[in-house]
Amino acid sequence: MKVILRSLLLLMVCWGSSALAALTIEITQGVKGAMPIAIVPFTWEGPGSAAPLDITTVVTENLYRSGRFSPLPERDMLTQPNDPSKVNFKNWRVLGVENLVIGKVRAAANNQYIVQFVLFDVFRSTQITGQTFNVGKISDLRKTAHQVSDVIYEALLGERGAFDTKVAYVTQSQDRAGKPRYSLQVADADGHGPQAVLNSSEPLMSPSWSPDGRKLAYVTFEGGRSAIYTQDVYQGKREKISGFKGINGAPAWSPDGTRMALVLSKDGSPDIYVMNLLNKKLTRLTTSYGIDTEPVWTRGGDAIVFTSDRGGKPQLYQVTLSNRQVKRLTFEGNYNARATLSPDGRMVAMVHGNGNRYQIAVMDLENGAMQVLTDTSLDESPSFAPNGSMIIYATESRNKGVLSAVSVDGRVHQRLVLQVGDAREPVWSPYGK
Repeated sequence: MKVILRSLLLLMVCWGSSALAALTIEITQGVKGAMPIAIVPFTWEGPGSAAPLDITTVVTENLYRSGRFSPLPERDMLTQPNDPSKVNFKNWRVLGVENLVIGKVRAAANNQYIVQFVLFDVFRSTQITGQTFNVGKISDLRKTAHQVSDVIYEALLGERGAFDTKVAYVTQSQDRAGKPRYSLQVADADGHGPQAVLNSSEPLMSPSWSPDGRKLAYVTFEGGRSAIYTQDVYQGKREKISGFKGINGAPAWSPDGTRMALVLSKDGSPDIYVMNLLNKKLTRLTTSYGIDTEPVWTRGGDAIVFTSDRGGKPQLYQVTLSNRQVKRLTFEGNYNARATLSPDGRMVAMVHGNGNRYQIAVMDLENGAMQVLTDTSLDESPSFAPNGSMIIYATESRNKGVLSAVSVDGRVHQRLVLQVGDAREPVWSPYGK
């Protein structure tokens, strides 16, 4: 329970930074036999020698970092066709390429752009898919590149891509006087374009996305006391949700966005409450003498999974909202905490502890089978990608707080390193609505 208390009382430090907060992502382990693919440089039809954004590079890096694809280097391409009629499939078969992407970016009227691409099956000499995007401004070209990546990913793997999503995380750095500075950042899933949602001289904790991907809930210690706020990521509008005496922590939105689970100690020990966000009415769900914390909603919104030490050591439990019946979920290991549920509701990821090692594990909720996914020892804060394929989490590398990601089968590993400062508390956004 030491880790939970440390979190609740803020003895566990959140790292953050507002300056140079971009994440550099590197793949540390991919899938053996990753799918060979060639993304031919998209041609540019417009003024100047090149398009405002190198869409080819963004798409190539997205697919490579997924660990599921092995893009052919541009230098090894025998030809670079920009039209389906110019594709010679024999050239690509010789190179062992299974799938081929060609495309173009064209300048349109009123500073707009048209992005087109086609995906081919090389060995069948057939088109798999193709799409045209009308882009309203230069700043939207990167989003379009992520959308192209998503289409290719889904067409070839049969599951929706998650490149056109966001990641929120907390960073810490020092100002010129050596004092800590905290920042709640939001970046593209590839780490590009970080934007500070909030900067503070006090710690920030527990970011949580609203179901529509427009708002974040978080814990702040402004004025020396914990409080929960929600904030519109795009408009900046901020609302205080909870500022009771004692602990105000671990906010979690319900699937329909009308309620919020949170941890309060206003009536004694930390317990799980649910707040109706329309009228701010509170309902207390747990009444344990231990510490109940880290709530997360089930997919249907009828139950909440949480961490509790009511059995002596931290384990995961589930409480049903209708009757407040509580059942224990985890039995393997002496520490299981910080649950996050997969989008399909079938798996729960957690921090799994045995001895002095704390690793990311997943458990099948139907049969209880557990699999440890990481081989590091100080992992925390897992969060599923909205397609359920990857889990982002915080860990340490060379005494530095970094973010990492692992596939749900444990075969693909990524590391996301901050340029300056340390990063913690990652949470992957849902698909935008």
